[in-house]
Amino acid sequence: MTESSDAPLSPTGLPHVGNHRHADVTGGWLRAATFGAMDGLVSNTALIAGVAATASADTVVISGVAGLLAGAFSMALGEYTSVTTANEQIESEVVVEKKSFRRQPDAEVAELVAIFTEMGLSPDTAAKASEEIHRDEAKALNFHLVQELGVHPEEKPSPWLAAGSSFALFAVGAIIPLIPYLLGYASLWAGLACGGAGLLLVGGVAATFTKRPPLLGGLRQFALGGVAIAVTYLVGYLIGVSVT
Repeated sequence: MTESSDAPLSPTGLPHVGNHRHADVTGGWLRAATFGAMDGLVSNTALIAGVAATASADTVVISGVAGLLAGAFSMALGEYTSVTTANEQIESEVVVEKKSFRRQPDAEVAELVAIFTEMGLSPDTAAKASEEIHRDEAKALNFHLVQELGVHPEEKPSPWLAAGSSFALFAVGAIIPLIPYLLGYASLWAGLACGGAGLLLVGGVAATFTKRPPLLGGLRQFALGGVAIAVTYLVGYLIGVSVT
């Protein structure tokens, strides 16, 4: 005789875990960090390849360091500006919704009833749920914004976190192909090997956050980055030959 479980059953017949947690998908640090690391790797490896096609090792190091600093600051500023702009846009929509709540409260209730009805609730149930939600204006406001815009006004990503993670990871990615040169081993192939290893590593690590096979994620980034690096090397070589 088996013991019965008090845990509620899911539609599949298995106990439902009520305390499971989801990852942060609001577009904060993870997106900026992944973008920064990948951009740093690809752009600086490609830059080094293009310069090294016809230039000396000293020129490669100077170009690589300059590319690291310029790219890191550019990425950080871009992330800060884009996230701040997006947050300000959300805040402006909050103001619009607040005005509508005060000027047309009945219309807002009816709008929520329509949303619930489209989700499959009966008209009576939808009307009762909408009425209960609108008893608390703040919660009702947030609920409307989530349903209408797909964002929660109290869960906005931090522009400083996005900028900082982007700056740091870009710098880390950009310095990887420079490692052989900084250690005194002036070899383009060594720099390309380090850049390729970095692409595999970053792609694999990023894939683990999305529950994808790390090897597949690493190979995908390696292939895409390899194309960009090869094209940049070819262009640098052709320009160098034509100039000399």
